[in-house]
Amino acid sequence: MSPRERRPRRPRGARESLTSVVLAFESVVVFLGGLVVYGLKALPDGIPPWAGIVAGGVLAVLMLITGRLVRRTWGIALGWVWQAVVALGAFLVPALGIVAIIFGAMYAYATIKGGALDRRNARPVADEQNGQ
Repeated sequence: MSPRERRPRRPRGARESLTSVVLAFESVVVFLGGLVVYGLKALPDGIPPWAGIVAGGVLAVLMLITGRLVRRTWGIALGWVWQAVVALGAFLVPALGIVAIIFGAMYAYATIKGGALDRRNARPVADEQNGQ
């Protein structure tokens, strides 16, 4: 397929764009949080310290995948699940609570304000299609 034959890109709304950006940036911080859990050996006895790196890496990848799924309502809900998982990490490393608060607030803003922007931008298109 030549570059001229490619399908046009699907238009993305503000909510989809903002939430995917928040999840992408948060995935980097979550992976680094896994390294912190490993370095501080913050996991309970019986769990090897390297499990912190694995958990941080897996959660980071899941956040990146979810960033591609936020066009659907269940994708937004899945993003909230990952926010809760990060918040639970505060039981191991209290600094992860700060990460959870900051990125949770950014994710909330992205979902609420992004949805409002999408609704506002949809009105002129609807008016245009109705001939007004």
